[in-house]
Amino acid sequence: MKFLPLCLILCLSALGQEAAPATPTNAAPTASEIYRSVVRIEVATQVPNYSTPWNAGRFGGGIGTGFLIGPNKFLTNAHVVSNGQRFLINIYGSPEKHRAKVEHIAHDCDLAILSVDDFTPFEKLPVFSISQAVPQLESQVRVIGYPIGGERLSVTRGVVSRIDFQPYSHSRADSHLIVQIDAAINPGNSGGPVLQDNKVVGVAFQGLTEADNTGYIIPTPVVNRFLKDVQDGRYDEYTDLGISEFPLINPAMREALKLPNNSNGVLVTSVTATGSCDGQLKPGDVLLSIDDHSIDANGSILIDGEKVNMHEIVERKFAGDQVKLRVIRDGKNLELAATLKTLPQSRMYAIKYEEKPRYIIFAGLLFQPLDTNLFATASFRDVTVRRLYSDYVSKGLFQEYEDVVILTDVLADELNSSLPSYTGRAVKSINGNKVTSLAQVEELLHPKTTPEYFVIELMGVDRPLVLPAAQIPAANERVKKNYNIPRLSNLNAR
Repeated sequence: MKFLPLCLILCLSALGQEAAPATPTNAAPTASEIYRSVVRIEVATQVPNYSTPWNAGRFGGGIGTGFLIGPNKFLTNAHVVSNGQRFLINIYGSPEKHRAKVEHIAHDCDLAILSVDDFTPFEKLPVFSISQAVPQLESQVRVIGYPIGGERLSVTRGVVSRIDFQPYSHSRADSHLIVQIDAAINPGNSGGPVLQDNKVVGVAFQGLTEADNTGYIIPTPVVNRFLKDVQDGRYDEYTDLGISEFPLINPAMREALKLPNNSNGVLVTSVTATGSCDGQLKPGDVLLSIDDHSIDANGSILIDGEKVNMHEIVERKFAGDQVKLRVIRDGKNLELAATLKTLPQSRMYAIKYEEKPRYIIFAGLLFQPLDTNLFATASFRDVTVRRLYSDYVSKGLFQEYEDVVILTDVLADELNSSLPSYTGRAVKSINGNKVTSLAQVEELLHPKTTPEYFVIELMGVDRPLVLPAAQIPAANERVKKNYNIPRLSNLNAR
């Protein structure tokens, strides 16, 4: 299944209705009054180009939705404002555009908070109240936003049809609680509030391309966790158990593991080095419960009357919190505790935003660190590179490689014209020194004492690349001029 964010790449004209009078402080806002606090967000973007990382990137724009949740706080989706260079907000019924900026952004759960330079025009607008509850199956919701197909605010109604734990398409690497509804959510609805009884029960954010009238909302446990996380002024990201598990629904497997046929427990298949459970759980453990919530053989637990993925327990916690784990190991029941932590290395598999591509150009050879942005751009076919990418976290390769450095291109020059075509390969060593980061590559290619030759070895290739050091400066100047490259390296993603 393919999920698509619902940000609209389209410019809509401003609404021309006269603003309604302010809601009295002693009365709850009506439906029509609360609509005034649903704002249209116009974003100008600049998306980096990983094929030519020295260039500024592609300029574009989009439209999304946001809503007021507090004094100068507008909640929206991260994908609405990602890679944004300029942000403008429209009040419902006003043609005036207000400059805004991103205060907090969480790409792992697709949420962001914006503020405006001057909050005065918004001071008397009603503020949305966010519920603590997840909407129940078969209950009705309203989705508000600025979708494709018109220039005015749109309100659609739908029914909650599923509550699940599924991937969030924005980062491509994160899964959280999700609520499926049959409301007609369209591009442009992104960031809009989903209401029950005029309270926010979710944020519209993605749709399913293979089905009509199927939309997804970020439910309030995810929203409220994000809002709590940023209360200290920064976003710290989600924690992770750092394990892989396998369902134990096969009776023969349960018998082989000497487990009762009671449909409880999952098999721990791997434990990530340095992760939350490293030193606590072991491959082969049978995990029976987490924080006293029994885990069924399919990896689900019961929370608030709904069966959800067991990782939902961790989803609602923060770094430093503990979880209790009950396991069977070698036939013995054990009570364990793990202190939760983030796993920054797992961001290898997440799309990066608001970052400049890192690179080094040396005599026309382009070196870049491996990540999902680069992987999606280059479509690497080399088996070694694909293995390094897939095993980076699960096999703890990050302990050995801060960066997996790839020779991604060779910009034609007379000095490199006779070199074999080894693009798309991982760099093994430079002048006999094992390469473990892009910063190290920069140091090895610009040593204090210049060698006679630079010998670059690539993984899976017998023949090295050999470049005469004396001719490198002239080649660098030719490449800069011929390809209009302002800088031959960028080591800082910010």
